[in-house]
Amino acid sequence: MRGVGAGAAPSRGGVHGSAYAWEFTAAARGIARWRGEVARAVRALGGDVEAVAVARLGVSELLSNVVRHVPDTRCRMEVERVDGDVCVRVVDRSAAPPVIFEPDWDTERGRGLWLLREMVTGFGHMRVEGGKAVWFRCPVEWGEA
Repeated sequence: MRGVGAGAAPSRGGVHGSAYAWEFTAAARGIARWRGEVARAVRALGGDVEAVAVARLGVSELLSNVVRHVPDTRCRMEVERVDGDVCVRVVDRSAAPPVIFEPDWDTERGRGLWLLREMVTGFGHMRVEGGKAVWFRCPVEWGEA
């Protein structure tokens, strides 16, 4: 698998053993495509229906946040199997950490990362050269969680 975003160059990396990686410019109109790429990668790594659904939801949230909050939307997305989990990571060009707060249930926005964090077995972020990486982990097979 190799990813190519709208107007982006092919990724450096592609498939490496039990990992997938794409470099592209995030755009709202392309998020559905990346959900599909992540779904295929999670399935290939042994993910069950629930793992695929959670990964699709999570990547939608992470990429939407890049589009909304990061001026330079070039990013790298990685999917890899780590023991009994699938780890999805989005590396963007902003050092600002993601903000997660108790949502106001009467508004239309602001609950995505909170909900994602509640659904997965691991969630976090770390600074990397030139920005940050935001990641989440979910079991490959939810019956084993």
